[in-house]
Parts: sequence; C-alpha cells; structure tokens
Amino acid sequence: MNITVNGQSRVIDVGDAPTVARVIDALGLRGKRVAVECNGAIVSRSRYDDTVVKEDDRLEVVGAVGGG
Repeated sequence: MNITVNGQSRVIDVGDAPTVARVIDALGLRGKRVAVECNGAIVSRSRYDDTVVKEDDRLEVVGAVGGG
C-alpha cells in the first residue's frame, strides 16, 4: 500500500487489514509511545485497531521523548 508517513511517500505491507495499528507494526513502533494523525485528524490510541488506512492516505507519526 502506498501512503505518506511524515511527509515521505512509502510502500508499506499491511496485509489484509490496513489499519493504523498494522502501519505502526510495519514501521517497527509497536509498544512505543506514539501519536498518530491520519489525513489531518488525530487518531486516539484506542482506535488504532479500528481506523482503516487507505491508499494514498497521509499519516503523521510522532514519538514521545522523555527527559528533563
């Protein structure tokens, strides 16, 4: 599937379930604290498994950074 992640066009294999959760897995970010925006709308973490990603969608994925 062709999608744009953080402004960069990518081909990501999400199998037969193209969801935000599968994209996160494909990016190697499972278990990490990330926030996702899909086509300008914030996706709550509880909806990652239910939010379908379509061809040519635009995702912004940002990770939390600790420090102080």
